[in-house]
Amino acid sequence: MGVALIAWGRFIDQQGNHITVPAPSTDAHAPWLWDFLAREAATLGRIGFTALQLPPASKAQGGAGRGCDGYGLFDPRDLGSKPQQRSTPTRYGTAEALRRLVAVAHAADVDVYLDVVLHQLSGENGGPGRFSYVGADGHTLNGRGAMQAGCFRSVPPANRPQDQVPVPADDQPFGREKVYQHCQPARYTTDDALDYGDWLLRTTAADGMRIDDTKGTWAPFVSEFLRSRTMAGKFAYSEYFDGNPANLDWWATSAPMSSRSLVLDFTLHFALKAACENGDASGLDGAGYTAWRPWLSCTFVDSPDTDLQPGQAIIAQKLLAYAFILSIEGYPFVFGKDYFPGSVWPGAYGLKPFIDNLVWIHEHLAAGATATRWRDRGCMVIERLGAPGLLTALHFAAEGARTITCPTAFGANRQLHDYTGRHGDIWTDGQGRATFTLPGNERRDGQAYLCFSHAGVGAGGARARRTTTQTFFGAHDLDLGPAVDGTALCGRIWCAKGKPITVHLHLHLAEAQWTAQARVTVALVGPGAVALGEHAWTKATHGANEALHATAASAGWHELRMTGAGLPAAGIPFELSVTYTAAEELP
Repeated sequence: MGVALIAWGRFIDQQGNHITVPAPSTDAHAPWLWDFLAREAATLGRIGFTALQLPPASKAQGGAGRGCDGYGLFDPRDLGSKPQQRSTPTRYGTAEALRRLVAVAHAADVDVYLDVVLHQLSGENGGPGRFSYVGADGHTLNGRGAMQAGCFRSVPPANRPQDQVPVPADDQPFGREKVYQHCQPARYTTDDALDYGDWLLRTTAADGMRIDDTKGTWAPFVSEFLRSRTMAGKFAYSEYFDGNPANLDWWATSAPMSSRSLVLDFTLHFALKAACENGDASGLDGAGYTAWRPWLSCTFVDSPDTDLQPGQAIIAQKLLAYAFILSIEGYPFVFGKDYFPGSVWPGAYGLKPFIDNLVWIHEHLAAGATATRWRDRGCMVIERLGAPGLLTALHFAAEGARTITCPTAFGANRQLHDYTGRHGDIWTDGQGRATFTLPGNERRDGQAYLCFSHAGVGAGGARARRTTTQTFFGAHDLDLGPAVDGTALCGRIWCAKGKPITVHLHLHLAEAQWTAQARVTVALVGPGAVALGEHAWTKATHGANEALHATAASAGWHELRMTGAGLPAAGIPFELSVTYTAAEELP
């Protein structure tokens, strides 16, 4: 399945307040995360990461404020392009920077997942349950997706009842809780969410999504959302915060979800916490939802949800937990706050050199079913049975070195190499058994693990550069206005030198509205104001498969400029789709 990076985290400032990245020393340049990750994407791809999980990208209550992690969602369709909540950027950057991050990640063959918050809104502006947003002109409150009291649970005068959510007792409001089953008018919130999801995934070109707080959201709606429009073709996993694997299985496999979404394995997280902190491996054999249905399980060591919660974070021997999840089945997620060094993210934990090695091991050695080869209270040995094979030994107890002999599937008299670099090569005996010495774990630093496989496994081939197709939507009630007479900037894309660029335009204008004089021209302008080409859509050509084709003469920002003539005074809503390859380098 690859390895994903949870590419953000929460920190605590000097006053003890929770803040989101950037960390305190970088607060002078707050909207930085999208640009930081764009600069890191190529390196992360070369290391072996296959996906980035972003925080919620939409404008939150408080705008770019220090505590605005995105879950106090205000305007879903504001990705950092509207002057709302005291800022235009979000805490993490601008809409333009987000699109660039996605395109740069694709050029490095790395997927991008968005965190989609469907459960709640915060920052009402006009009374209880009233949310109004600015439109394309930046000041008129005509933005799409306005909400009223009937869209929320228990807001007078509508006083809508709670939806039939999976666990009503655990359904926390977190602001104004949307209702989908009991919305008034019926389906207003559902239809708005489907429109938003389609717009979000097409305008960013993200590859998948994390669905927040599914324990408190009506399951038939989540299922419909994930099976509709652009969402139907995207990867999805759900946050169903529950430590019981039977409950996780109910959410993932029963109707209406019916295996449409993977689920975070909180059960395994808490089993790993117990093993690492108690020095006791006895609870890991068959632990977690991953042992039930690994193809539906997302494994993790820590996350922004567990990291700062008392009693939830893994404090001791965290590397052993990473060695475990990067050896077994399931889809592993590495927490960025664990990964990056403190010099990059002040307050981060700096496990990068060790995790890089484990990511390589996962991507090149870990395949097939998982078997337990040895377990006592202090140690555990697991084996992946697919080619080329992986035998991982973990020492949890605070004790000296341990010599272990265990069966393997490698066969008799085979040379095995330890890819952590801690142990010399070994040979299996005539019965295919391996004998090795696990390092002592007196310091409990989490480094007491070994990873054996056949000697001589290579690095593998280079990863392909991928194109990106992003759509700029123009309408009065979005962040970009419709096509009108005159020239306007539609957007910018970050292109690699010498790569093709293709632009398609779809105008939402009825056939009868086209006049002989109506004309929309799109021009592509490269760095240094170099004109790279233009194409006109007219009454004669608007229905054809017309496109602007160009080649980037140099790397950097390229502008898409639209000029209209003879158009209706109200303007024409449009969808401008551009396919390109991003430059991996940023200034």
